[in-house]
Amino acid sequence: MPGIKGPSDYSREPPRHPSLKVNAKEPFNAEPTRSALISSYVTPVDFFYKRNHGPIPVVDDIERYSVSLSGLIKNSKDLFMKDICKLPKYTVTATLQCAGNRRTAMSKSRTVKGVGWDIAALGNAVWGGAKLADVLELVGIPYLASITQSGGKHVEFVSIDKCKEEDGGPYKASIPLSQATNPEADVLLAYEMNGEPLNRDHGYPLRVVVPGVIGARSVKWLDSINIIAEECKGFFMQKDYKMFPPTVNWDNINWSTRRPQMDFPVQSAICSLEDVSVVKHGKINIKGYAVSGGGRGIERVDVSIDGGKTWEEATRYQRTGVPYIADDSSSDRWAWVFFEAEANIPQSAEIVAKAVDISANVQPESIDSVWNLRGILNTSWHRVHVRVGQANL
Repeated sequence: MPGIKGPSDYSREPPRHPSLKVNAKEPFNAEPTRSALISSYVTPVDFFYKRNHGPIPVVDDIERYSVSLSGLIKNSKDLFMKDICKLPKYTVTATLQCAGNRRTAMSKSRTVKGVGWDIAALGNAVWGGAKLADVLELVGIPYLASITQSGGKHVEFVSIDKCKEEDGGPYKASIPLSQATNPEADVLLAYEMNGEPLNRDHGYPLRVVVPGVIGARSVKWLDSINIIAEECKGFFMQKDYKMFPPTVNWDNINWSTRRPQMDFPVQSAICSLEDVSVVKHGKINIKGYAVSGGGRGIERVDVSIDGGKTWEEATRYQRTGVPYIADDSSSDRWAWVFFEAEANIPQSAEIVAKAVDISANVQPESIDSVWNLRGILNTSWHRVHVRVGQANL
């Protein structure tokens, strides 16, 4: 890959906001505070979670940087940034979420393996770039194709990023060709985030954005695209990010029995309160986010102040003052919604939130029912505890 600096340059870490909660230093993984996360519908780059599996690559010569397209196609091609920028530019507002979001809470039920994320391993950005469907047309793959003439059924993304799980090789992932060639799926080769060029933490100079799918498939620092017959054989497709039942442990796990996780399930969390909060007497605001994968909008968010015995429906919005209508053209289908409710709190209370998407999928009540040894997809009801008192006690 021309334009890439050597490993010694990887030690130069990008600047980061001091308020980030660092969950791992090497490789660097961090999330914003709860209050910072919901301070804006479009997450500022500084407060967008940082998820890495290796050192942050440095691309120093953008003129020489290119992405190779090869595999089960007639003609391979090298694409430079100028080629990608000549294609129609699209902006897609999409929420990316790490599959391990809310892992810390799951580990309190039973120990799990993975980076300890609170509830902020996600963010919502306006991504700018070329549609992957348009890029694939450049090598003769038409819109809505599900197989190439040579038998290609999947599109593999290979990163510049090197990681120990691949024995020092590159991070990689794949999506079905039918998704990649569907313009309505809005899969992007993105070079902008919130109207600015990508920074190093988020994949400069070019990354994949696969809306509605766990973040692990939105490969950063793109090096090559391969058209392949079967799913990518990379570690993070075959031996990670799979949803196992609670009965599976590290002694009896068989990775081949489960498919790689793609869409993320319906999720919500309360961000205006910590796990345990002291509040003043009177009404309090309960605010948070809700999101579902696969482009499924949020039909309802329910809030309880008695541990789930009784419920009230929260208001939902994406932009302040604009009514949110799930599955309407006026709404961002790939993006989260914020919710808000007011409540009078008794002396102490367990506040709970759960979301329902437009397919009537609802968050499960207990962590135990979704527990898995890798601690992914904790979408159980989110619970926080409050008591009325003096905040300085």
